[in-house]
Amino acid sequence: MPRKRNPRVAIYTLGCKLNQAETESLTTQLCQAGYQPVPPQEPADIYIANTCTITHIADRKSRHWLRLARRRNPDALVIAAGCYAHRAPGELAPLADLVLDNARKGRLVEIIKELPSAIAGTGQPLHSHNARTRSLVKVQDGCTSRCAYCIVPQVRAVEFCFPAPEIIATIKEKIALGYREVVLTGTKIGGYKDNGIDLATLVERILASTAIERLRLSSLQPREISPALLALWQDGRLCPHFHLALQSGSDAILRRMRRRYSRDDYQQAISLIARKIPQAAITTDIMVGFPGESERDFEQSYRLCRESGFASIHVFPFSPRPGTEAAAMPRQVSDTVKRERTTKMLELAQNCRQSFQQRFLGQTLPVLWEKETSPGSGIYSGLTPNYIRVFTTSERPLSNEILPLRLTGLTPEGMQGELV
Repeated sequence: MPRKRNPRVAIYTLGCKLNQAETESLTTQLCQAGYQPVPPQEPADIYIANTCTITHIADRKSRHWLRLARRRNPDALVIAAGCYAHRAPGELAPLADLVLDNARKGRLVEIIKELPSAIAGTGQPLHSHNARTRSLVKVQDGCTSRCAYCIVPQVRAVEFCFPAPEIIATIKEKIALGYREVVLTGTKIGGYKDNGIDLATLVERILASTAIERLRLSSLQPREISPALLALWQDGRLCPHFHLALQSGSDAILRRMRRRYSRDDYQQAISLIARKIPQAAITTDIMVGFPGESERDFEQSYRLCRESGFASIHVFPFSPRPGTEAAAMPRQVSDTVKRERTTKMLELAQNCRQSFQQRFLGQTLPVLWEKETSPGSGIYSGLTPNYIRVFTTSERPLSNEILPLRLTGLTPEGMQGELV
């Protein structure tokens, strides 16, 4: 009698590292239940969109992929989960057989099994197809800060932190599975608190209690940067990479956004990092076209970005989210002006990235190699501790190895180098 085929599941993930961490966990659960994960563009028996709703573009991408999934296999079970599904389930109901909010997303495998028409897994555990060499571990979830533009408090309204022993146990499991790097992620990990343990103490305990080779933090706020926190980077396993969202370089706009720092706070934070950890990469998010943003406000953001030495800038135009304070603000900026400012800021972002990378030409840095860029190409891609995307050629497989690379040149995607 032929062996029963494992049902194929394709997961499409949009948005933040927190969403990516939840997809990683979901993939593990599906494998344990006997489902076979496949890439999101391949034929599948079940399609799952782990949606994001931070902008209208994220909403549109989710709807587009759900329609594609239905066309790829009209008989498949199509599921929409995550933040867009949480915010506006009615908008996704015509496109999916099942719509799950964030509260139910963690029970997705259990819910699938309960459906009358569900495609059952074989019950034979599989190894994940996931070829990642780094694992994203969720340590915190939820936000109640209510920045004027942000939809997150509406879709992740309950703040909670996972216990430190549970986080450490998870990281040990990841190490046993062969992961070389762990990224601590959450909605705002700088606010981590559990039984008197804050983020700095959590990081200390992870470094003391596990053999993880590289540990990275996903995102922090400017006022969370302190000499005491930065002292932890004396341990070389902590990756010198800090993501600090700026959003605007104008104090007037920061106040309208209800951000909890000033331009001066931000400059002090990045100056402190630069002094304590000179090789560190500082990456950021910048929003253009927030309601009331004048040309002077934009120029203040532009100058601050130009002077800050960012390794990478994620630029995005303001997108009014239903139910947020900013969506109803007067003095909305026109789409034409948003496009012009976005283009100008993107050009600056490219220049900043190249300037940062040029600092490391000729240096040798350890690289966690991920995978071949295309099968048989012999070109491998990886990341340095300070988050530079690098490429090299090799006749032997490099995936999931940490090897030194001498950086020899810049490419449109990052830097190239030679193994040493």
